[in-house]
Amino acid sequence: MQKNITFTRARARMKILVLLWLAIIAACAGCRSTCGPSRPLIGITSVYKVDKENGWPSTSVSFAFVKAVAENGGVPVVLPTISGEEILRRYVEELDGLVLVGGADIPPSAYGQKPHETVKVLPSQRYNFESKLISLWLSSDKPLLGVCLGMQFTNVVSGGTLIQDIPSQVGTEVVHRGDKAYHWVKIEQDSFLAKILGTNRAFVYSNHHQAVKDVGKGLRIVARSDDGVIEALERIDGEFGLFVQWHPEGMDDAEHRNAIYGALIRACAARN
Repeated sequence: MQKNITFTRARARMKILVLLWLAIIAACAGCRSTCGPSRPLIGITSVYKVDKENGWPSTSVSFAFVKAVAENGGVPVVLPTISGEEILRRYVEELDGLVLVGGADIPPSAYGQKPHETVKVLPSQRYNFESKLISLWLSSDKPLLGVCLGMQFTNVVSGGTLIQDIPSQVGTEVVHRGDKAYHWVKIEQDSFLAKILGTNRAFVYSNHHQAVKDVGKGLRIVARSDDGVIEALERIDGEFGLFVQWHPEGMDDAEHRNAIYGALIRACAARN
């Protein structure tokens, strides 16, 4: 009899503890819901390479991208180049926004051309991953920022083509590549880019030898350099999609950098 009473009391205490724990969880959840929206999760693509000496693959990204996202209210998440369908689907479902970073060249066969002698093609690991990711992401209509190769890659996935080598196919009037490759770009006044920068002319840092030639479906030109090279694109369907050929995260101009990355974060927060 005593054992039954003790057991009953133990069960009662356990039930009370469980109810208290559930109440604490509910209270915490309620607290989070009243403390304002959470910081958006921003995926950042990465550079894939294989060590020439030991054959070990690695994935990395310039910390400048991570810093630019974090400083403007986002939570940066670096994405390794794993192209499994389940992983890609989860990326698109779970992330609020995406930043496409720079890198080597897209295979010219992807846009129906033979390679120029200066082309250095992306590893297939990254190309296969990122081409699928961009396609899925565009279909999701979630905010997207493409930088340098990220702009070119989006254009190709959207059916556009590229100038494979600016110096030999356009000229050297404007220096687009190098440690001190700063130049002016003219921005369309009716563009979102002009709105967030508050100007129709900007002095930018770039590091590329390729550029957009024929513009892909769903995109429009919103900026050019003085030699006519396309420097920025935007989506035309009203969704946030901004693509710049220069590197705002690498510029000393914090106002310029924060205008672009801040716009991405705000667009993500507005959807939550």
